[in-house]
Amino acid sequence: MPTNPNGALGSLDYKKEERHALAIKFHEAAPRFGTLEPQKLIDEIHEYMLSKAPLVPQLNPSQASEKHSTDKEDEANQSSEDFRWIYGFNTVRILSRRLRSPPSAAVAPAAQQQRQSLSRRKPSSSSSNPTVISGPTRIVYREALNESSESDLNLPFWQRTWFIVLLLIMAFSLFSLAIFLFLTLDSDFTSPVSAASEGVQITYGSAIKLMHERTKFRLHSHDVPYGSGSGQQSVTGFPNVDDSNSYWIVRPVPDTDAKQGDAIKSGTIIRLQHMRSRKWLHSHLHASPISGNLEVSCFGGDGESDTGDYWRLEIEGSGKSWRQDQRIRLHHVDTGGYLHSHDKKYTRIAGGQQEVCGVREKRADNIWLATEGVYLPLTESK
Repeated sequence: MPTNPNGALGSLDYKKEERHALAIKFHEAAPRFGTLEPQKLIDEIHEYMLSKAPLVPQLNPSQASEKHSTDKEDEANQSSEDFRWIYGFNTVRILSRRLRSPPSAAVAPAAQQQRQSLSRRKPSSSSSNPTVISGPTRIVYREALNESSESDLNLPFWQRTWFIVLLLIMAFSLFSLAIFLFLTLDSDFTSPVSAASEGVQITYGSAIKLMHERTKFRLHSHDVPYGSGSGQQSVTGFPNVDDSNSYWIVRPVPDTDAKQGDAIKSGTIIRLQHMRSRKWLHSHLHASPISGNLEVSCFGGDGESDTGDYWRLEIEGSGKSWRQDQRIRLHHVDTGGYLHSHDKKYTRIAGGQQEVCGVREKRADNIWLATEGVYLPLTESK
């Protein structure tokens, strides 16, 4: 309602009778909305509120002056109460809920919910006559502040954001774990180049992989016999690094004083035993399947070996004992052929794998390097 202008331009100061008449008009008339469907809902809510509210009594002229001081006290009490004016707020809230519901929905549930959430303001206790209300009367609907919502606003910052903090802690923990695992990987998973740079000494009993220097294929064998030549277990070059059929155990020849853990010097005759099949790296005069050179195969077993399994270690350069970073040749004792490979590959049984054979000339394709493996420590006695 219009109040004392206090010097503001355009304000009006109505008399008590005029204010009372305006209050009655405001009480009887429903608020106006823009479109037809929301206005219909507003009218229904307004009719329901009028049916529950008592009639507004008429103002007696003799009581106008008596109510003047009481009305001011009542307005002061209104400003001190901890309530929010939500006549328009609740109307819009019910209106938005009605618009989201199907058109055939009944108005009674919305009105029932409106009645439960609203409380009608009681008359001021300063009135001396309980049956007669003097002065202008306002029918105002208010909603008390929710105590739980007030307490939520007063919570500490960490209690309102605990879920975000928890997610940040989990992300940081996973990142730290990934860094820890990356920095503490076992040396077996290091690349061949970095492993070779350490120059680990190779001893008898070590299980190693031999890599062909030019093609980077590993010396490999599996339980597949040659379809020609000797018919023994085939030996090939394998492209992948992580195949277990590429491990070879370094053994001394029989009737020597060499034992496990001893260093291996250049010119020493050694044997290479295939770790999976327990057969020996072997060569003879049979022709290899692709190039027709000396065939290299796997033959024998733990209790069966002959001179066809003997290979002489030749270290390239000035090195005297076999180390992981050294370029070597393996010279077959019986046939005089060097362990050799090239980029010619099988197409059927061992598709994608390249031929390993023996050639009697020193070539660039004769060079091999020890890469991945399990290297036993040096235990050679003085």
